[in-house]
Amino acid sequence: MDNIYKQFDIDDDVFEFVKNTEDTLKDRFLKADEICEYNQLKVIKAMQDAKLAEAHFNPTTGYGYNDIGRDTLEKIYANVFNTEDALVRAQITCGTHALSIALAANLRPGDELLSISGKPYDTLEEVIGIRESNGSLKEFGITYSQVDLLADGSFDKDGIKKAINEKTKVIAIQRSKGYQTRKTLSPYDIGDVIKFVKEINKDLIVMVDNCYGEFVNLHEPSDFGADMTVGSLIKNPGGGLAPVGGYIVGTKKCIENCAYRLTSPGLGKEVGPSLGVTKDFIQGLFMAPNVVNAALKGAILLANVYEKLGFRVVPDSKEDRFDIIQAIDFNKPEGLIEFCRGIQSAAVVDSFVVPEPWAMPGYDSDVIMAAGAFVSGSSIELSADGPLRPDYTAYYQGGLTFNHAKLGVLLTLQKLKNANIVKLS
Repeated sequence: MDNIYKQFDIDDDVFEFVKNTEDTLKDRFLKADEICEYNQLKVIKAMQDAKLAEAHFNPTTGYGYNDIGRDTLEKIYANVFNTEDALVRAQITCGTHALSIALAANLRPGDELLSISGKPYDTLEEVIGIRESNGSLKEFGITYSQVDLLADGSFDKDGIKKAINEKTKVIAIQRSKGYQTRKTLSPYDIGDVIKFVKEINKDLIVMVDNCYGEFVNLHEPSDFGADMTVGSLIKNPGGGLAPVGGYIVGTKKCIENCAYRLTSPGLGKEVGPSLGVTKDFIQGLFMAPNVVNAALKGAILLANVYEKLGFRVVPDSKEDRFDIIQAIDFNKPEGLIEFCRGIQSAAVVDSFVVPEPWAMPGYDSDVIMAAGAFVSGSSIELSADGPLRPDYTAYYQGGLTFNHAKLGVLLTLQKLKNANIVKLS
């Protein structure tokens, strides 16, 4: 085993440090395996209940009328997420697009969007109009307000109650941390605040950005009454096989509105060809619980390795996990850059590329990204990124197999050792 790792130019002390850390995590990994088993059986049962058949993999083109594969896929998603309906389409290009559809479809001029998990992810700022952008919700007369989380990362219920007013129409909750170092919100805490919000006004629409959280726990926010739960297929639920796409699951009315927004009024869910990706979507969903489990174990290993080296990690090495993202504060740009270069050097695709910070569309600062993926931009595959701003935090996620995730951890540590940013003795 030592010899094969030496072919990746990994020093003995780096290998031993990571291996010794891994050996302490057997009980933690066993717990993750049990959650994976539950979610795998949940997905299988949903597919069986939908009477999935080989005929459902046949592609459609053009308008996509009577696409039984697409309709069955959406029935499976509704079953898995315990909702009335689902919209799962290749025409949804990414998670930000899915969230934009969900918001624009269910808000009207004069309505207010209220975020109760603080500042949203960077790419949503232009969707909302926090940063000026062509076609934002703000341009259509939709206002925005937010309630920050409390210092301990919990919901500010007093602040939420004060912020809700007669214009409030949609309540937004972002499960994962985005480019922040706050705690990820658990589906159980989200469920509690959904109940609280509905007691104030049962007609409020609660939308949860579920990106990076699917299949990490036994339950999803949709199990606790979220009107819309939204995510990307090139993250957790695509299982590394979906080449594109996003999903929105929720109430019949909300999903109908989303379908009319995605296509056009009067057409809705009736159109949208599958273009031959239905099998990839369904097989990816089948694989997703195990792929997520591999990524989760990689994140747990990373947290333990870097915490032992004295870095601040969020979540820390002992905390319960509610998404696959691991944040590490390096407090200087060199640490963030070398970490991302280590992840890139572990890639299967473009391993020889050297990541550099650049001005990515949708972000307000330069960002460095490491991703050598079979699917471009897929963050369920081994990847890392971070904005070039204090605290120079790296956000690590993904890994289709644990062995690949472990290699990524090893090579990040090797890069940091080579740059004299960490010392192992």
